[in-house]
Amino acid sequence: MIDLKEYGLIPETYQLETEKIARVTAVHKERYELVCEQGECCARLKSAVYFGMGAEDFPTVGDFVELAYNPVGDSVILRTLPRRTFFSRRDPTPGRPTEQAVAANFDTVFVVQSLNENFNIPRLERYLAQAWQSGAEPVVVLTKADLPGDHATELAAAEKAAQGVQVIAVSAKTGEGIELLKPYLLPGKTLVFLGSSGVGKSSLLNRLAGKELMETGAIREEDGRGRHTTTHRQMFRLPCGTLVIDTPGMRQLGIWDVSEGLGEAFPDIEAFSKQCRFSDCRHEAEPGCAVLQAVADGQLSPERLESYRKLHREAAVSRRKEKRKKQPVKKPGRKGKTGR
Repeated sequence: MIDLKEYGLIPETYQLETEKIARVTAVHKERYELVCEQGECCARLKSAVYFGMGAEDFPTVGDFVELAYNPVGDSVILRTLPRRTFFSRRDPTPGRPTEQAVAANFDTVFVVQSLNENFNIPRLERYLAQAWQSGAEPVVVLTKADLPGDHATELAAAEKAAQGVQVIAVSAKTGEGIELLKPYLLPGKTLVFLGSSGVGKSSLLNRLAGKELMETGAIREEDGRGRHTTTHRQMFRLPCGTLVIDTPGMRQLGIWDVSEGLGEAFPDIEAFSKQCRFSDCRHEAEPGCAVLQAVADGQLSPERLESYRKLHREAAVSRRKEKRKKQPVKKPGRKGKTGR
């Protein structure tokens, strides 16, 4: 028997017998890997329940689900249980303006960037906004600290961008900075790694596990990018009892909803905006805009304001497309009917 509390379950969270609860540990298209009290198993969705639902309702890695366990074949997932935290993005598939679930029920988000050509402040701000939106605590982890050179400039830039968030530089190769991650590596707690391909998420996971759990790939010297070594979302249990959700490297992180995360990621802009003359100020050309005045006074960089605007616009576009998609299609009236 497996104790699901070791896999992050808080029993009093759900009004359901624990033997009917499972946690999703991997997603392979229409097939799911899970862990439950009876052990590890594979499962499929109950089509009568999930057919017609939006993508956000389908299970993702980290979800707790109600399971009809089958000891001799595929078990059946009956429903997705409520989530404590949730990370999603806009589906990158062309022509599909929908939300794509990435991970659920985690305690901490490791926003991972590397100290090579991959280091990018706008991208870091983008990930932080989504991390805050998830409801979990973000931590910025800068990998490859063993690379030649002084990384003080990058560290200072990351700390300035990630206001109120701890920034830790580490090396999976030498072990530098790994000790600083230990306060987050607690039994039964869940971490999720977010970052683009080639930043060293798999190498970091292997270092924390003390063995090779994930294949690592070579990095192109000209741009610091690597190929996708993680091909699907998957959860691992470290020797210390921490659960880690590793996600495929994302070439682009399409913003879906950052209605709350944007303010957390840009607290300086939010603070200035409260001083604007108009409550609905867009910080573009309105008179009495305290945000624009802060840029003019050098208290706020134009680049940071542009990042804020861009994320705000992306989220607004996604919400409009989703709203249009959910509107019912009007059926043509029958001939002879006036509609009165």
